[in-house]
Amino acid sequence: MLEAAGRLFAQHGVEAVSMDQVAAAAGVGKGTLFRRFGDKSGLAAALLDARESVLQEAILHGPPPLGPGAPAEERLTAFIGAYLDYLLEHLALIRMSETSTPGARYRIGAYRFWHRHMSILLGPTPDPEHAAHALLAALAAEHVAALLPELGEQRIRAGLTRLAHAAMRSSP
Repeated sequence: MLEAAGRLFAQHGVEAVSMDQVAAAAGVGKGTLFRRFGDKSGLAAALLDARESVLQEAILHGPPPLGPGAPAEERLTAFIGAYLDYLLEHLALIRMSETSTPGARYRIGAYRFWHRHMSILLGPTPDPEHAAHALLAALAAEHVAALLPELGEQRIRAGLTRLAHAAMRSSP
């Protein structure tokens, strides 16, 4: 089911694909698809799970600066760049999973992982948890999708990097 959904989403775009089309392509009944994933946003979250795991593994065990062994500021900048790459590659899916219901973004396990990682890196700052939420707010799919046509990827990337550096330099 996930393979069929991924293929259809890649070919036609997330918004243009119905659950009926996914069920037909997967060779299952529509009820099976709905029981397993609930709705299209649940299907999107399941598709993203494996892709998020790759980034999480790189953070935990990959080479520096994304992985351990680099100074916190370098790791934070590397994470923001890697997350933005991931976000832009899967923007429609992430946007759907984050906006399916009010507060959905904050209930996703991956968000808690990203937040904890950033909070640790921002540890010496006055309020690392708040700073992590503030930086992650700038990485919300809805926000990036709205800014992308006006600012473009390079300005968004540069602005996020400046925010990360400013957060690291804030003093108690």
